[in-house]
Amino acid sequence: MDRFDHEMMDVYEVAIEFIALADAIAGNLPRGRAYLADQLRRACTSVALNLAEGAGEFAGDEKSRFYRMAKRSATECAAVLDVCRRLGLADETALNSGRALLLRIVSMLIPLIRRAE
Repeated sequence: MDRFDHEMMDVYEVAIEFIALADAIAGNLPRGRAYLADQLRRACTSVALNLAEGAGEFAGDEKSRFYRMAKRSATECAAVLDVCRRLGLADETALNSGRALLLRIVSMLIPLIRRAE
């Protein structure tokens, strides 16, 4: 064994890609918006961490639970990006790229959740 189970998942790779983008978005938010930066950083990290936990789980119900938490965190990230867009706090191109990555993550998670259940 030279790789962990989560390292072989395409959705995990996309989640890591989103973390890098989300960190850049959070780092460019104006002063006084640290609460949004913190929320985005925590939620995007939660996606990857829950994917890793789910991939390492054998029991289907627990695996599904972790993948569902990852999906919820991804949709939370999408909401933070919506707030940033509405308030004009972030670059539109970065927000669109982030949204596209989140849609990919969620679309990959749904079949994983269904298979685990």
